[in-house]
Amino acid sequence: MGSRVHLINPSHVSFGVAVITPRWLYVLAAATGSRWGDPNLVDETLVPIDPAIIAPGDVVGIGIHTGNALRGYEIGRLARERGAWVVFGGIHATLFPDEALEQGGAHTVVRGDGDLIWSDVVEDCFAGRPKRQYEGGRVSGENFVSARWDLLPPDRYMWASVQTVRGCPKHCSFCSVWRTDGQEPRQRQVDRIVREVVELRRLGFRFIALADDNFYPVTFDDLAMARRRKDPARLHELEGLRQERFDLMAQLAQLPDDLVFYTQITMEAAEDPEFLKAMRAARIRGALVGVESVTSEGLKDVYKGFNLSGDALVARLRAFRQHGIHVLGSFIFGLPSDRADTFDATVDLAERADLTFAQFVLLTPFPGTIDFDKWAADEKHRGTAIDGVPITRHWLIPQERRPKLYADHPTLSLEEIRVRTQGAWDRFYSWRGVWARSRCVESLRSRLAFVLVSKLYRQMYANTGIATDSARVARSARFAQVIGRASRRLFLAPPMPDLQMPAPVAEPGNEATCA
Repeated sequence: MGSRVHLINPSHVSFGVAVITPRWLYVLAAATGSRWGDPNLVDETLVPIDPAIIAPGDVVGIGIHTGNALRGYEIGRLARERGAWVVFGGIHATLFPDEALEQGGAHTVVRGDGDLIWSDVVEDCFAGRPKRQYEGGRVSGENFVSARWDLLPPDRYMWASVQTVRGCPKHCSFCSVWRTDGQEPRQRQVDRIVREVVELRRLGFRFIALADDNFYPVTFDDLAMARRRKDPARLHELEGLRQERFDLMAQLAQLPDDLVFYTQITMEAAEDPEFLKAMRAARIRGALVGVESVTSEGLKDVYKGFNLSGDALVARLRAFRQHGIHVLGSFIFGLPSDRADTFDATVDLAERADLTFAQFVLLTPFPGTIDFDKWAADEKHRGTAIDGVPITRHWLIPQERRPKLYADHPTLSLEEIRVRTQGAWDRFYSWRGVWARSRCVESLRSRLAFVLVSKLYRQMYANTGIATDSARVARSARFAQVIGRASRRLFLAPPMPDLQMPAPVAEPGNEATCA
């Protein structure tokens, strides 16, 4: 048997099942082409890699973000020891290519998008002449590669994922997307998006995440600013992008009624009832909304002044629910303006705003962000190390020794912030609270699925991420495995192998208006 391509999604915790497919694995599988046979895909959130599958001369592609970089480097060194060609990519490798070469045993690093460059990288490796670095750049929307969903393992994922746009026009201080993927939205062609959705429904997936940086890339404020320009070119461009969103949703609305979509969107979409109405018609039933903070001071901390706070925030969030869109509200704790009462106040607001799900994350300085640049420049942090690893490279600290918070707070201890954050998760995802929120769905089967996925989400993202007790982390991982096995089939549906593409919607008068 000849040499083989392996694509690996690293994780230090394996749950046996996962909520959402790691899309990049299946996109790069398609980008690999057919010359070297089907690549072997390993998602360590399901099961750890077996080193024995890697043979001398194989090509091992490892995609990393900051959170799983250390585990990725372990796999890279292991693969190199076994005589394989080691390639790193992903957002963290894009930001720190030299680190991947030094720490991960990499022969080469791909920066930026891998859609078009990946097959060249594989060819060069098999020829024994890989470059030290490849620049994938920012691929235009029409060149996004469709995923190889035929390689999915059966019954391992509850939700599938399809990407419709890359890039985000915002500039939040805690986020690196607008720096790495750009602020100019790169929207994918509508027919290619819908074709992937149809393929996934044929396989039996009825829950699909539209895995976008920001599904609402053109706001009313963007259009208003463009109208003030003498040159109308920018306005026409934005109007075209907006219309493509409506065209996509019109196509999705024609697909089977049992499909449910979920996406990520900014709060400003709540000001756009026409857009929300189109989302509802397209069965986009849920959206992650970055609320971040419930106070105006907190929003200033993260450069997110375009969000509202207090009662105005509650009304804005309820606008989504009034249009049939369930919100996963994302909140950040550990901001300089946070006080002891911020944690309970945040959960109170989440409940008053009828949020269906919520996540409470600790402020973490991730590379590529404004927050990281400011934090890493502080002389105090540059001089701090754990086990010989500088705190400014906190992702290289062993998982069990890695801090949960990285900067002193003006009024709260770091342990108090962590404990109160854990308390917010505990309160919001109590059995009583989850069961009460499950009324948002009708059938007993749907309510059971809601309860199970709520508990699974909490176990996977709170207890294994915030807890400092390794025994508690291990128990939570085992509990998540049990919940995942019990609930995965609740989210799947009988395959529809004969499902056809919907007809394009191009009737006169169907254009989206802009307020």
